[in-house]
Amino acid sequence: MLDGIRRTAGMGVSLALVASLGAATAFAQTNPPVQAVEVVTHPWVVPPPNWSPEAYFTNLKDGATLESPFVARFGLSMRGIVPAGKTAGTAGHHHLLIDQPLPLDFTKPLPFTEHYVHFGKGQMEAVVNLPPGTYTMRLVLADQGHIPYFVYSKPLKFTVSKQNAGVTSASLQGAPHIEVLSPSDRATVQTPLRVQMHATGYNISHAGPKVPDTGHFRLVLERAGQKTEIIDLEGGQTELWLNPPKGDYSARLELMSNTAAGNVVARAKTVAFTVR
Repeated sequence: MLDGIRRTAGMGVSLALVASLGAATAFAQTNPPVQAVEVVTHPWVVPPPNWSPEAYFTNLKDGATLESPFVARFGLSMRGIVPAGKTAGTAGHHHLLIDQPLPLDFTKPLPFTEHYVHFGKGQMEAVVNLPPGTYTMRLVLADQGHIPYFVYSKPLKFTVSKQNAGVTSASLQGAPHIEVLSPSDRATVQTPLRVQMHATGYNISHAGPKVPDTGHFRLVLERAGQKTEIIDLEGGQTELWLNPPKGDYSARLELMSNTAAGNVVARAKTVAFTVR
């Protein structure tokens, strides 16, 4: 029987905002410091092509027209997640900025307002509920005290065409689950390939602090006639870049408890893909 984590991650986060505040001001820091990264040790793991930590939206495209409420999903390269108030290497937690520029001072904590939404439990998504209008959103990763890292997303501009009444978060997100976003099932891919993982209704964390009600991903890769490869993402990572040998693969994603060693909290649907 799977060990449950409380259904708190990203569920029912509703943002009722007024019209757009206008164009964001330019980011004053032109020479950010060199970024440390969270490393996953495995012979197949390689750095991403841009060699730079960044946050991004996995399910939204710049210039999109949407009806609200909608789900915004968070991705993260070369860093891990850890809840607010906890320290674990260079891991941090997501913040959603709506109609706000990047902070001019990266030494001060991000404020708590309706335009700066904190996901301090280790959530990977949010339900966004906005009235019709044009908006800009971006993600910023911050440390245990909400002080931002130089890890953020590109600004995402979108238009809300309609706000639907009576739509619940549960109807948009479904039951708590984890999934492999890429590669897609039965895809044929070339190397290096990006494996993107996602959790709905579960909180993700670096395993080190042993935060209750959190888990970390474990990826199991199988090939016929070859040994099983197990990659533990104990640093709270939510994506990997891999350079595996050519062949047909079956990928199983598991969410492992951070407080009960060896306990599988959730399992994703198996994804099959071919490396050419």
